[in-house]
Amino acid sequence: MRIAVTGATGYVGRFVVARARRDGHHVTALTRRDPGVGLAHMPYDLAAPPPDLAGIDLLVHLALSHRPGRYRGGEGDDPDGFIAANLDGTRRLFDAAATAGVPRVAFLSSRAVFDALPPGTSLPEGTPPAPASLYGRTKAAAETHLADLSCAGWALRATGIFGRSPAAPPRAAPPDWRKWQAELRAAFAGETLAPRRGTEVHGADLADALFRLVAQDAAPGPVHVSDILLDRRELIACAARAAGRALPLPPPSDTPISALGCATLAGLGWTPDGRARLDAEMPALLTDFGLA
Repeated sequence: MRIAVTGATGYVGRFVVARARRDGHHVTALTRRDPGVGLAHMPYDLAAPPPDLAGIDLLVHLALSHRPGRYRGGEGDDPDGFIAANLDGTRRLFDAAATAGVPRVAFLSSRAVFDALPPGTSLPEGTPPAPASLYGRTKAAAETHLADLSCAGWALRATGIFGRSPAAPPRAAPPDWRKWQAELRAAFAGETLAPRRGTEVHGADLADALFRLVAQDAAPGPVHVSDILLDRRELIACAARAAGRALPLPPPSDTPISALGCATLAGLGWTPDGRARLDAEMPALLTDFGLA
């Protein structure tokens, strides 16, 4: 299968590219610069006209223009620029895919399309979007545009994503994933953190979800991608076990969580294993963060 991936060298893109290459697919990176590492390349920027996508079997749109480390609030002081790149640019890309006859499009959306709903709300896949942030509104509007096209389109509404990006290229150096760096460093410095919890999915499980949709020719539409409910106490305890030392554990959180219902993926046999992955990767993660 011929797959074009925007954001191929980004955090999530590395998981998707690694899985696609493992499965023997031909991958073309749609990025500003040629990533090398044996990938085909077509120059692409969200603000520019899309390339010719003729001959592509699957377009995976992962690219997002935002302030580093921020998704909600990622527009900074330029909301118009954020919309122009991430909504207008995405619409142009989807239109180009439809014009070129690309049969399948997968779009990385977000649980943020539901942020205006009360905490603790159940979120099956038929739940109407209710975004609160510009990020969430942009994702919801892009979903709507994708749904109106002739190609089969999946909007993967992902929860928080974690995990070390694949060791095989493309991979950034130093490590690109620093999601829990501040919390772990504080705990290793003896600080007792405030309670917190949230839902998470490992990047490799997200990639597996995507390729299950393709392999089983799943019906188009929104697809929820979520796995574990991770308490900060559990995260610090995992780090303590990996380091072989005692760390101050925060109290358990009782914050109501709006969890995504993942009926589509469950029906496809998707069985993520985020807790096992977290345990397995924690020693290397501590090394990445200078805490080993």
